[in-house]
Amino acid sequence: MRRRLINSTLAVVLVVIAVFGISLVIVETRTIESSAQESVKSEAVRLVSIVDSRLVGGERVESEVLSEQITDDRYARIEIPGRPAIEIGERPTGGVIVATEPGEQGVLVRVEESRSTVSREVGRTLLVILAVALLAVIAAVFLAVRQANRLTAPLTDLAETAERLGSGDPRPRHRRYGVPELDRVADVLDSSAERIARMLTAERRLAADASHQLRTPLTALSMRLEEITLTDEPETVKEEATIALAQVERLTDVVQRLLTNSRDPKSSSAVTFDLDEVIKQQIEEWRPASRSEGRAIVRSGKQGLRAVGTPGAVAQVLATLIENSLMHGDGTVALRTRVTGNQAVVEVTDEGPGVPPDLGARVFERTVSGRNSTGLGLAVARDLAEADGGRLELLQANPPVFALFLSREAEGSGSHG
Repeated sequence: MRRRLINSTLAVVLVVIAVFGISLVIVETRTIESSAQESVKSEAVRLVSIVDSRLVGGERVESEVLSEQITDDRYARIEIPGRPAIEIGERPTGGVIVATEPGEQGVLVRVEESRSTVSREVGRTLLVILAVALLAVIAAVFLAVRQANRLTAPLTDLAETAERLGSGDPRPRHRRYGVPELDRVADVLDSSAERIARMLTAERRLAADASHQLRTPLTALSMRLEEITLTDEPETVKEEATIALAQVERLTDVVQRLLTNSRDPKSSSAVTFDLDEVIKQQIEEWRPASRSEGRAIVRSGKQGLRAVGTPGAVAQVLATLIENSLMHGDGTVALRTRVTGNQAVVEVTDEGPGVPPDLGARVFERTVSGRNSTGLGLAVARDLAEADGGRLELLQANPPVFALFLSREAEGSGSHG
């Protein structure tokens, strides 16, 4: 493309130079010839005037006297009645420019000049025109190369940007080139890069969230299956299998919710549910883990609460808080329910050292963790709570008190879900 731009620019310049150059040569040639003819005629008029004046004054009319009145490269012939013709200079050969002028005393003056003088002047003019044309071509080459670089360099850069996008590097370059059409292409590529970056970020976040959220129900399911393998009592096997099936259902719900949130983060499947059932389910699921750590999980507070939300998401939030207490806390893990205004609150606390002062409210940020954990748990839990219109807060750092706020079913509404 660069070569095509240069060639097309040069072609246009050469056509313009040819048209105007030829026209200028023709005009200048005619002008020089006309000027030479006028000069020869003017000299003939001047010479005949001098001869007439000398004849009237009775002065001598000789070649020695008149030779000073004519230029060296011209020839003059003066014919006076009754006298021999007077010749001044050397008569040119070949093509000549001639001017004949009669005088008042019957004098006839003829002045001749060789056309070679005109040819030399035309040649000098042609050289000047050719020099100007050459300078114009050089300037055109310079401008063509500069313009080609100005256009091809951005196109090469845009091609590299598109190649980077195709190779999986979605960083926008935010480069502009001062050419509206190319800047428009750059805007589109940058917008595409930002969209791809958001999509990749969402995919990575989905993978991280899935890894973290599936870990808890899989761990609980694994514990139940271990309980089944270690007992021979049919009733215990049946009980543990029932709980394991419930775990599988919750695992399916978690996967479905992850996929739904990845498509539309604002989507919600909130219903009215029995909060006591979700809390009881979580206590039963985590009791084996707490027992293996020599710790206990207890529940207190107001019962019979019905909240509005997604049971699976609420269960996942509580599972994250319980797991967090078992991993980072100490002593008994306590779940307490209460009512504040039109909200049902579930508080999860333990007897451990709590949240370090340097973390504070940042404990809900992704990748922020008090220990060598992923730092995703509380961040994902807060997202799940907010997706249902609730919220998750750290009410107290030491001892730690995390509170899940959920909308509560209005009294006497009769709504059951």
